[in-house]
Amino acid sequence: LMQYVPGGELFRRIRSGGRLSNDAARFYAASVLLAVEYLHAKNIVHRDLKPENLLLDARGYLKITDFGYAKELGADGRTFTLCGTAEYLAPEVIQGKGHGKGVDYWALGILCYEMLAGYPPFHDTNRNAIKGKIRAGAGASDCPPFFKAPDCPPFFDRAAAACVRRLLTIDHTRRLGCQRRGVKDVKCHAWFARFDFLALLQGRLDAPAPGRPDALLGFECPGDRDDAGNFDRYLKMVKAGSGASDGST
Repeated sequence: LMQYVPGGELFRRIRSGGRLSNDAARFYAASVLLAVEYLHAKNIVHRDLKPENLLLDARGYLKITDFGYAKELGADGRTFTLCGTAEYLAPEVIQGKGHGKGVDYWALGILCYEMLAGYPPFHDTNRNAIKGKIRAGAGASDCPPFFKAPDCPPFFDRAAAACVRRLLTIDHTRRLGCQRRGVKDVKCHAWFARFDFLALLQGRLDAPAPGRPDALLGFECPGDRDDAGNFDRYLKMVKAGSGASDGST
């Protein structure tokens, strides 16, 4: 039995508003970070963090879904399967040299960029071209330790841009969240200064536009529990003779 999440996908919210405010992006990034912290404490990597897999409940809080690529790591903390969504693949996944918890921090960096910009940093209509863009940065001999590809747009908050760059460090051993202090390094980053993670965990923070229409973010919590209006509509095929109906998933 799954929890009721009437708010639809975070992907839809980003696309409907163009991009999120710095405060909204930080709230959602912190929410994902807490979920990643919990999973990693259980030695599990999600490996497919993206806006389509982040659903919003009636209060506007995030729920992570789709654990089809999630895996419990072995004693060496690495796995080798090439899986995930192209735009969010970490360099070490593409290189096939083994990957671990760092892939979720990379995906968080991509997510933060996409929330703030309205589009992912590595984008192309061709899946292999996307991998090529990521691989080009990872394989460049003169690649700086904190590789920026591409540069953050000038309208990014300075601390947010710095956090994104640290999360998108090509060398996973130097990536934010992958060093000795782990997730604590991310929580202590300047972008999260004065952010109350405990209050978020306890559900005491107001989510962006909780339970009311928001023109910027395009979100409205439905009053009817049968209302799936925040999910994209798909044409459903039904048995011959019974007609066809427009349904929602």
